[in-house]
Amino acid sequence: MTSHPLKAVIEAADRAITSEDFDAVAAFYADDATLVVRPGLNATGKPQIRRAFEAIADHFNHSLEVGQGKMVVVEGAGVALVLMESTLKAVGKDGADLSTVRRSTYVFRQDEAGQWLCVIDNSYGTDLLDAA
Repeated sequence: MTSHPLKAVIEAADRAITSEDFDAVAAFYADDATLVVRPGLNATGKPQIRRAFEAIADHFNHSLEVGQGKMVVVEGAGVALVLMESTLKAVGKDGADLSTVRRSTYVFRQDEAGQWLCVIDNSYGTDLLDAA
């Protein structure tokens, strides 16, 4: 089975996050996208999302490395639901290991040119229910 084109998109976005290229990160999002920064705190729109990633980099002491594990894509009507294992490796300012694996959920929308743009970025996945 061939991998879905979104795999390459997400890998490129994760490389941009890891290298702290925040302009490149913002380009992966639709203008009206929402990022779940943490349970109870969302960033909406590219400017807020860019600022959120700057704050995330600072929170992780500029050591964040993002990667992917298993991935499932459910596509229909020009949108795609992505369920993915996201690996986060980081060291806190106090030297503590902040690495974790999350079961993330993303929603992408395909634009008129065929480019996939993220409209919902929820690295917490269904763990958001625990905070509800």
